[in-house]
Amino acid sequence: MVPVPAPRPVARTNSAPTSAPTFPDIFPRPVRNAFEAQLALARLGISSGSLDGLIGPQTQAALRAFQQKEGLAVSGVLDLATKERLLLTAPPYTNYVVTSGDLARLQPLSGTWLGKSRQTALDFETILELVAEKSLSHPNLIRRLNPSIDWNHLFAGTTLQIPDVASPEPGVKAAFATISLSGKTLQAFDANSNLIAHFPCSIAQRVEKRPVGELHVAVVAPNPNYTFDPDVFPESAEARQLKTKLIVPPGPNNPVGVAWIGLDRPGYGIHGTPGPEQVGRTESHGCFRLANWNAKYLVQLAWVGMSVYVEP
Repeated sequence: MVPVPAPRPVARTNSAPTSAPTFPDIFPRPVRNAFEAQLALARLGISSGSLDGLIGPQTQAALRAFQQKEGLAVSGVLDLATKERLLLTAPPYTNYVVTSGDLARLQPLSGTWLGKSRQTALDFETILELVAEKSLSHPNLIRRLNPSIDWNHLFAGTTLQIPDVASPEPGVKAAFATISLSGKTLQAFDANSNLIAHFPCSIAQRVEKRPVGELHVAVVAPNPNYTFDPDVFPESAEARQLKTKLIVPPGPNNPVGVAWIGLDRPGYGIHGTPGPEQVGRTESHGCFRLANWNAKYLVQLAWVGMSVYVEP
């Protein structure tokens, strides 16, 4: 495993740093390692999935997207030329203070569809899950950044160190999007075919459920509920026993996450997922899955009628 560098104290926080910096760091500067590359890419709207400090297939795909956009040799390798062009514009870490509101929203997730339909929301179960999603990070990275934290006993006022990352403010709506089935990526472009966003994407498990060609956005719905149809899940013993559809409430642990972008082919859409670490690694019943934060960002770029080209 590639180690994540020890976090340095930062000034841009509501809480005082825990100690003085060992040496000054001047920004902007070239990225130095895999974690900083993932962070800098995410700040540009080029997602490598959950930040984890590891160079895997999704980070390689994100690097290729950046290299192509910048006119560099497209290799997927964090080489010297890429490091020099990919700039870290602000400190990589910040502090997050756990609030009473954070603690109040936590609730266990039912293990059954019927139980989920009776919850007030499908919200986060733990502070670790909440903080990881807010910082677009893998939970293991958050644990490594906070080695002294007892995650089973957290209180309001606890200060955590997290990556300082947020998707960029979209300057324009996307003109169109493409989904690569072979690459398991979704990309959005402006009217001049300039890349404005890149996301890892899960696709359908069954080949016959992977549509190829031009589709169009039919609906854009942030924070949607979900209709559980037993007929869609014949592999589920509970689904086989249920006689009716169920309405499952919104939340980050909703089956379609925090965003639904319906397409003009019945039953197909682009949506978030409660398992961001699995995006691009697992397969769906037919829809295109993104990490919740990427689906939420795509909602800001998409519009009804927008073309989505699905490529082999």
